[in-house]
Formats: sequence, C-alpha cells, structure tokens
Amino acid sequence: MVSKVKVKFKPSTKSDKEGCLYFEITHSRRVRLIRTSYNLDASEWNEKTESVVLSAGDPSRRRLLESIQKRVGWDVQRLRRIIARFVQSDESFSSEDIISEFRRQTAQSSLRKLVEDIICDNEALGHERTAETYVSMLNSFMRFMEGEDVPIDGIDSQLVQQYEAWLKSTGVTPNSSSFYLKRLRAAYNVAVERGLTIQKHPFRHVYTGKEKTAKRAVKFSVIKKVKSLDLESDPSLDLARDLFLFSFYTRGMSFIDMSYLKASNLQSGYLVYRRHKTGKRLYIKWEDCMKQLVDKYAGSPTGYLLPIITAAGNERQQYIHAQYRVNYYLKRLSEKAGICPALTLYVARHSWASIARESNPISLVSEALGHESEQTTRIYLAELDASFVDNANKKILDKL
Repeated sequence: MVSKVKVKFKPSTKSDKEGCLYFEITHSRRVRLIRTSYNLDASEWNEKTESVVLSAGDPSRRRLLESIQKRVGWDVQRLRRIIARFVQSDESFSSEDIISEFRRQTAQSSLRKLVEDIICDNEALGHERTAETYVSMLNSFMRFMEGEDVPIDGIDSQLVQQYEAWLKSTGVTPNSSSFYLKRLRAAYNVAVERGLTIQKHPFRHVYTGKEKTAKRAVKFSVIKKVKSLDLESDPSLDLARDLFLFSFYTRGMSFIDMSYLKASNLQSGYLVYRRHKTGKRLYIKWEDCMKQLVDKYAGSPTGYLLPIITAAGNERQQYIHAQYRVNYYLKRLSEKAGICPALTLYVARHSWASIARESNPISLVSEALGHESEQTTRIYLAELDASFVDNANKKILDKL
C-alpha cells in the first residue's frame, strides 16, 4: 500500500487569528494528521501547490514565510524518508508508527539540541577541551543564523557555503573558518550515525584544511635577556616572565600542564607528569632554576605549584583566563624590552625546540617534547625553519 504525505492548511475559526499548517499522512487507507507550529494567513497558502505564498511587502514577514517554507520542506523530506525505511524493512507498520518516529526524530533533529547533547556527553567523559570547541562553534553558527535554530536536515551544501562566506566576512583567518566548519561537520556526522539525517556530503565545497602558520622562536640570547630583566616594580609582568621561563626550563611544557602541577608531581628529584594532550608520561630532572621559581610563589592555598589556579572550583576557567592574561602581559613585556617577535607561551616551547635541535638528534628532541613520534617532531621543526632561513638571508644582505 502506497503511503502519501500532503501539507494542508486549516484556517482559524476566528477572523483575526492565523490558521495553521498540518501534515496529512495516508497509509492503508487510514488518514492521520500531524499539527505543526507554522501559522499563516489564508492568503499566504497555495493549496494547489502546497506551498507558502511569499509576501512582496514587509521584508521581515517575507523572511518568516521563507523560513516556514524551508522547514515544511525539511519536515516532508523527513516523513518520506521514515516511510521509505519502514517499507524497506519489509515489516508491517501503521500511520501511528510513522507519526511516532517523526516526533521522535523531530525532538532530536534540532542542531542546537544535537550539539548541546554532544557537549554534555564530552563533559561527562572529561573531554573539556572538546566540549569547549563545540560551544564555540555553536555560538558562531547561531550568530550566523541570527539566533534561529535549524534542523539537521537543513544543513545542506548551500547553507554550509553561506556560513563559510559569513565567516570570511567577519575577518576570521582561513584556519579559524576551517575550525568552525570541521566542528560543524563532526556534529553533522554524529547526526548521520544516529539516523537523524542521511549523508548528503554538504561540506564538499568548503575549506576544511589547515594552512601552515608561522612558528615563532627566539634565540638563546633573548631568553637570557628576558631572565635578566628587572620587573619587581610590575608584578603582572614579573609573573608572566616567570611562567614563560618555567615553560622554557621544563622543555617547553604547555601551559595547561603547568597549571595542574602539584607537589605530588615531584618524585625523587624529577618532575613527573602526563601531557594533557597525549597522556604520555614525561620525566624532567628537577633543576635549581625550576625550584627557585616555584619557591618564589610558594604557599598557594590550592596546592598547585604555580599561581595559575588560585581558588577552589572552576579550575578550567581559571586556567583559560590565566592563559589570556599571561599572553597579554608577555606582549607588553616584549614591547617594553624591544623583543621581536613578541613573546607568547608558545614561543617558549618553540624556542626550546629550535635551540635544542641545534646540537641534539631529533630523537632526543622528540622525547623531550613528548611527541608521539619523530615524524611529528620533524613536521614541528620544519615549520620553524623559515625564520632561520630569513635570518641567514638578512645577515648576508646586511653585509652588502
């Protein structure tokens, strides 16, 4: 028995009220109705073509009608896919089964609802950084949509390309645009896995790659200059400098790993910790320069070695805010001391790697950085090479 889906309009019994659209499901000669939340005036519906009549007047009303037309189309597509799946299963089904499955999918098919579920799942698993990337993407996409949610079925190639164009118009870098699009694609793929939509490959025509960014490193003489600066009169610059140096001392330890260090990480003359990024355990000999910096800030009530997380609760947010503050003050320090390129927390890691590779094999540098393979280190170091080539060229040109 062929199942049919039609869109119908029911006018209001009151002359000053809008009517509503509903879906008519016919299966095995039985007709069932699904009422929608889409409201229209009678003049805005064409019964023959089952389509919304777009008003040529008020622009805001026209946008609303266009949105209703899109959503009706998505709903009809979903209903037809549900029917097709039931037919392919070779099992008997009823109109009630169709409606029940449609309502189930509708409740889950909003992009906002899907992404919020993904965020909660990652937070429950302790994947805080992943959850934050989904939050960032969702906020960006909602700004693009001007606050209007979209069903998963509505994510098609046209919408994705429009989102990419909007991202470019806001001035974000290609890598930032790619980041948002890749996270949106990941959410879309979750929806496909959950059966909320079919795979339509809507991301084929947008850029989701990664452009190489300039890796900044400073010479050893700059590190010595930073260490010798007298910053006692400015505690904020002093702390930023000390955290930069601690990262350099500890073979370019990442800021998140520094943030969570405790006395328990000091074991038999070594600083022992696991990288948050890879989970790899690293051992660093505890040197006097490291101890002096930690002793300078001893007495933290939170038990952490460094004054990054300074209060109980919201540790993740404290780490994130501290990272912004430290990079801000490192920039100010660079301007004050005439250091170029400007220092950042990443510069400490890049500088250690570039200095270490001058007199050590890549295998040693790879182990020190906590990379999973030497290939990762080769790629990492290759991205630093351009600055060395530029410096060599400058020395030649300066002799002319």
